[in-house]
Amino acid sequence: MYQAFFLVNCTNLSELVRTGKMDFLLLLPINTRFIVSLRQVDLGAFVNALFAVAVMLYAAGQLHLQPTFMQLAASARCGVVGILIHYSLMFMLAAIQLLDGARAGHRVWLLNLFNIAADAGRCVSRRVQGDVHLRAAGAAGVQRAGARAGNMATSLGSLLVLLGLGVVWALISEWFWRISVRRYTSASS
Repeated sequence: MYQAFFLVNCTNLSELVRTGKMDFLLLLPINTRFIVSLRQVDLGAFVNALFAVAVMLYAAGQLHLQPTFMQLAASARCGVVGILIHYSLMFMLAAIQLLDGARAGHRVWLLNLFNIAADAGRCVSRRVQGDVHLRAAGAAGVQRAGARAGNMATSLGSLLVLLGLGVVWALISEWFWRISVRRYTSASS
């Protein structure tokens, strides 16, 4: 879902700055971060997500797993918080381009940083998420299962910590975005 909604837009921020389209977006009577973040949607990512769900369902069937509603809900909560944290970190990296004018080499190193952060996010999610879908995905060869977390994602304390982390990173990201927009100089100036 991150790839469908946010990845394309984060990587295209340098193009908006370089071409001067960012100037026009800043003039619109709408939240600029919202329009920059959701300007395009990658429909192909939904196909990828459907295939991933199909593989996980197949693997769960082969392993004879029967996850409970609480385990599925905990997994969904972790996924939403993971997307929020991942988006916040990637958007901060993309906002760096507002500070120094989106020079030509930014896109390459930015994509490398995105990949590093995505790998780090996967490592964190393996430790936090419940083991049901991780074992199924690992059995299918999609993702390795470091499934030690069991009931961690279903406890109220861990849920609050996860939500707190998501909110903190979203606030830090918003703060960084505002600083970046304040220091932004037009592509034509």
